[in-house]
Amino acid sequence: MSEEESDGDRACAAARGPYAGTPNHLDAPFWQTPLPVVERLLDLAEAGPDDLLIDLGCGDGRIVIAAARRGARAIGVDIDAERIAEAEAAAREAGVAHLTEFRCEDLFATRLDDATIVSLYLTTLANRLLAPRLRAEPKPGARIIGYCFPMHDWPADISETADHVQVNLWRVPG
Repeated sequence: MSEEESDGDRACAAARGPYAGTPNHLDAPFWQTPLPVVERLLDLAEAGPDDLLIDLGCGDGRIVIAAARRGARAIGVDIDAERIAEAEAAAREAGVAHLTEFRCEDLFATRLDDATIVSLYLTTLANRLLAPRLRAEPKPGARIIGYCFPMHDWPADISETADHVQVNLWRVPG
């Protein structure tokens, strides 16, 4: 790890607080993404069989499951074990468990190198703290999708309204 990365990690940890990444200390509250928003986000990202989607803060897994229904491999991460269990059950019920994986882990510890799509519905602070990693870890051209909350100092490539909320697509620079 370079000194610059180490400084960034320390600043991120300081902003998140001493209990960050532990159960009961969420970087964003759980709120179900409306299904029309899920579908529009995946449409913007052109999600399909050649993709690996990683959903940071996956909650009940609906974005992961919807991506898997399009043939994508999809990973959901959430710090809440109850949400992970709910998501795993929903993936089995939807018949896409073979394309999905759910991890109970801190989203700030999740590696994004192999992702072609990263999905997030976090807070402005979490987006700001993640933005440097989202620009650097996924390969150039990877798509970042999210809604409602902007990305600090990174204007969306596409921003529109779906189901009364702002949906955004960013592309990792190359």
